[in-house]
Amino acid sequence: MNQNNAPDNGFVNVASYLKRSARVQPRKPAVVCPAGRDPKGRVRYIHLTFQQLDQKSDILAHGLESVGIERGTRTILMVKPGLDFFCIIFSLFKIGAVPVVVDPGMGLRRMLSCLAESEPEAFIGISAAHALRTLQPKFFKTVKTWVTVGRRWFWGGHTLEQLSAASQGSYPMTRTGRDETAAILFTTGSTGPAKGAVYTHGNFDAQLHQIKTHLGLSADEIDLSTFPLFALFWPALGITSVIPDMDPTRPALVNPEKII
Repeated sequence: MNQNNAPDNGFVNVASYLKRSARVQPRKPAVVCPAGRDPKGRVRYIHLTFQQLDQKSDILAHGLESVGIERGTRTILMVKPGLDFFCIIFSLFKIGAVPVVVDPGMGLRRMLSCLAESEPEAFIGISAAHALRTLQPKFFKTVKTWVTVGRRWFWGGHTLEQLSAASQGSYPMTRTGRDETAAILFTTGSTGPAKGAVYTHGNFDAQLHQIKTHLGLSADEIDLSTFPLFALFWPALGITSVIPDMDPTRPALVNPEKII
């Protein structure tokens, strides 16, 4: 392997970094996130180790592939920052599918336009997101596969719990190429119409290398990112990622004491 953790034959997949971290530091926390409050009102936290994150995303990759989410499938991801978010996105990377993620702070109308523009083929979201898509079906005409994170109500499709239930062992990671699309990310478009930035696996590979070398980061770091998409980089670098106690759709209302 070269210094970017990719073999000389051109195989580049950002999830390969997670595999390496799971081997090197299996019991280290990879993701830490809020999970309700204790009787005194203090925030409780839960976590996944690198080994757990790798294993759970392997199992989920098998499940997602079994319902039609395959290499190149553009997949809307509308899930709150947390353990499920990380498991899903790394499973999509392993499959070679293409997660489509929007900044939750852009507003409903712009968000729907962005999602329709990406011509998605699959949709993974929390119950509220599925309720929205049933009320605005014209924006999701191209979607063929639906997965609910949490309780499924009157709509069809599958649930994340069902797809994560049966273990099939390690997932044979798709050997994606450097120029293959890894993700489509929409930011707020505060300076104009929001545009989807297309990231290849080569882009992510280069960004990870630059972040690590430029900032002098080591696996001993612990990071807290207030913008959910930035948090994706840290598990790939072997760094613990802490999800803050805040609503990412309303960053101006955050309580600074909780961040500190």
